[in-house]
Amino acid sequence: MCNDKFVSFCFSPLIRRSSAAAKIAYVGAFTALSVVSNMFFEFKLYDIQYSLTIFFSAIIGVFLGPVLGFCACFTGDFIGYLVNSQGQLFMPWVGLSTAAFAFLSGAILRFKEDEKTLSKWLKLLIYALVSFLICTIGINSTGFYLFNKTKGFSPAVINYVAETFGGEVSFIGYVFYRLFFKLQILNSVFNYVLLFVAFPLILKAKGLRQYL
Repeated sequence: MCNDKFVSFCFSPLIRRSSAAAKIAYVGAFTALSVVSNMFFEFKLYDIQYSLTIFFSAIIGVFLGPVLGFCACFTGDFIGYLVNSQGQLFMPWVGLSTAAFAFLSGAILRFKEDEKTLSKWLKLLIYALVSFLICTIGINSTGFYLFNKTKGFSPAVINYVAETFGGEVSFIGYVFYRLFFKLQILNSVFNYVLLFVAFPLILKAKGLRQYL
């Protein structure tokens, strides 16, 4: 019984009901989706960088489950780096945060057939809040903060923190710089709005609902 619950938590219905060959195909397909989303679904609008990484990672986590969703997204991020590194260093915390988005969606966004609409919206809200705190702030911002602290913060960061908080660049000051000066919080809001729009449609789709 305990083992069944563990397997049910780790893997989605799509994976649990599939043959070994189908499992490999699904993981490969969603890993490819992660690569494509990391490489091509990015754009700038009014000098603000947007990407659909959060959105696609959440979708991948729901269809594969926490464990394989995590693996697919981390692998996808690494493959994307190998294909299109452009001489930049590999930043493992970026892949880790991308994978964590998938893990959390696979763990939180589980919906029963007779589940009430309010409960579904509540789970989406919980996912948005938890993933934002853990992935965007806890993993991604921490990684960039430590990386930039080692090599030296840019004058823009130093000036913003000095004017806003006073003193040297702290972690909180750096997070505020990324979210509210660089306006990266808009990218998070954009992705979560897409999720709130997409998931009700996915749950209503007869061909997809059985795999969640």
